[in-house]
Amino acid sequence: MARQLEHFPNLVTMFLTRAEEKGDAPFLWAKRNGQWQPITWTEASRQVAAMAAALRDIGMNPGDRVALVSENRPEWLIADLGIMAAGCVTVPTYTTNTTRDHAHILGNSGARAVIVSTQKLAKTLIPAVVTSSECHHVIGMEDIRTGQAPEELQFYHWDELVAGPSDVGEMRERVASVARDALACIIYTSGTGGAPRGVQQHHGAILHNVEGCIDIISTDFGWEDEIFLSFLPASHAYEHSGGQHFPVALGAQIYYAESLEKLAANIEEVQPTIMVVVPRLFEMLRTRIMKTIEASGGLSQYLLRRALKIGNDRHEGGVKPWDLPMDGILSLTLRRKVKAKVGGRTKAWVSGGAPLNPEVGNFFQSLGITFLQGYGQTEAGPVISCNRPSAGIRHETVGPPVKNCEVRIADDGEIMVRGENVMHGYWRNPEETARVLKDGWLATGDVGHFDAKGRICITDRKKDLIVNDKGDNVSPQRIEGMLTLQPEIAQAMVYGDRRPHLVALLVPDPEIAGLPDVQQRLQRAVDRVNSDVSILERVRRFIVTQDPFTIDNEQMTPSMKIRRHVIGKIYGEQLDALYKR
Repeated sequence: MARQLEHFPNLVTMFLTRAEEKGDAPFLWAKRNGQWQPITWTEASRQVAAMAAALRDIGMNPGDRVALVSENRPEWLIADLGIMAAGCVTVPTYTTNTTRDHAHILGNSGARAVIVSTQKLAKTLIPAVVTSSECHHVIGMEDIRTGQAPEELQFYHWDELVAGPSDVGEMRERVASVARDALACIIYTSGTGGAPRGVQQHHGAILHNVEGCIDIISTDFGWEDEIFLSFLPASHAYEHSGGQHFPVALGAQIYYAESLEKLAANIEEVQPTIMVVVPRLFEMLRTRIMKTIEASGGLSQYLLRRALKIGNDRHEGGVKPWDLPMDGILSLTLRRKVKAKVGGRTKAWVSGGAPLNPEVGNFFQSLGITFLQGYGQTEAGPVISCNRPSAGIRHETVGPPVKNCEVRIADDGEIMVRGENVMHGYWRNPEETARVLKDGWLATGDVGHFDAKGRICITDRKKDLIVNDKGDNVSPQRIEGMLTLQPEIAQAMVYGDRRPHLVALLVPDPEIAGLPDVQQRLQRAVDRVNSDVSILERVRRFIVTQDPFTIDNEQMTPSMKIRRHVIGKIYGEQLDALYKR
């Protein structure tokens, strides 16, 4: 029988319930001095209680906002729960934020305190704190050195606060009255088109997401001793709900990856059962696997071709009877090797945060990895829907809505969402709130429809549509996804609003970037894509840049989406010049 999740009043009570059940079992893992070191559930609950008490002692009141600036680590989750246990509201911020970003979030949220992990992150944060009119407390997880600071600015050390008095029983009684509709956190959207807005997520919104995810894993996979590897920014709604509170609900262990560079090694070491990932990382991994197999010789290439062919047949309706023996051979050879590279215990990889090219999903599914594409928005907790085996996995869809989430399609094709997962509004922004919340429904800004089996198919983002000079609509994300599947193209941005045709900005794959014939190689890649799309979608000309789109240069959001308005400002004149040739 499928195992269901209890109906909890708030996130802290859910955590404390699991902590009582799990006791001294390991919970949060981080690598220290080259070894994975755990914090038990009991110790984590003690530290949460100590942090909650410390926040109250320094003057935090229920409803006060506390900013959290940290890379993913055990202290991140303990801080998040400690803030909520104190009756306060967590304001997570990205580690890539500039001082200006921090100033905007501190000023808009009215945060009275901030928790920061390292001196490096404090370097851009503290100048924003100093100029803030309301933030007067800084808690450093490590030693934070500052120059001259205002007298009213108080500094504290994490280790001293979590070593202080703690009463888990008293904390449980205190949080019992916190209702599901109470504000849990304000998560600022990553700002693909302008200044970030603070999404008010209540406890019930995240709990609704967790309950929906557990319904999927319970029905389709079963859950017992789950292991997660956390590496997406915990400040992003997707990782916050899916990579932090979802494992808490499962009573799972969370390992915190050392870095993106060490991710592959950490996967082999940790052997996670569930991975929460964004499409860009899957695309990079697919490219790496393709290159490894290409270098391995004829047999490996043959096995990959057969795996992809059988996977495609299975996707289209079923494996041919004469292919069943080869299907068995692939499970013992190629698929086994690929699974070993991802730890060997993976139940499912879950893709979200941005659109996934169906070819990428089918690639991994063909190699024996269950691959689920989900869909959501920060404004919806963020999970709205997800593919699941029992509904039939189709990677050109994002699956049916999760449990207790209503979805309808408006007359103009916009996807509308209603449920406990929908935010109560943008913080201190009634105009934008009124624009997207209509009679209890969230207007997502995405365009789509349901297929015959009730799975959501997203055709595009309303505001990301390119409208050419003849009034025809073109999906830039679809063309960009096809371009970046070409081995010669690492990144791409399509351009052409109110223009006669499309042009593009291309970042070449590093292996060809310095070659004298890079332009010709890229042209052949573009030609291949053009042969598979309509006349309206063809890229007629392109320019090349050796500088990749990154979070550091603010051309990508922390969730790996390109910032069109930023890239457009930098390369706009060069792209416009392509129409004058």
